Amino acid sequence: MTLSEKKLWSYIRAKRLGFLFRRQYPVGDFVLDFYCPEVKLCIEVDGPHHADRVLQDATRDAFLESLGILTIRIPSLDLFDREYPVLEKWLGLIERTCRERKKASGTSTPGPFEPR
Repeated sequence: MTLSEKKLWSYIRAKRLGFLFRRQYPVGDFVLDFYCPEVKLCIEVDGPHHADRVLQDATRDAFLESLGILTIRIPSLDLFDREYPVLEKWLGLIERTCRERKKASGTSTPGPFEPR
């Protein structure tokens, strides 16, 4: 894992957001940085080289979408921004997306900061 991926993993591993994520998860010909099978959510941490891979990333995202998998792409530099709210924003988006997708599937799980 890259340093950016390690940093994000430290926040989402072990159901810290209330959902189980797996890292380096294979789907078809692709390996997803992080994947939550329960809600079919892929999290990709994109380094600067992704600026040259726009078409490949779009093709990959379309393939995943055809399987019902939503992809959230996080610029790796955002994970090292000195302002904590930037990281908090991404973690909040991930948690909200998981809860919304869980609710849409017919069952709901409270987040780690909600009453159970």
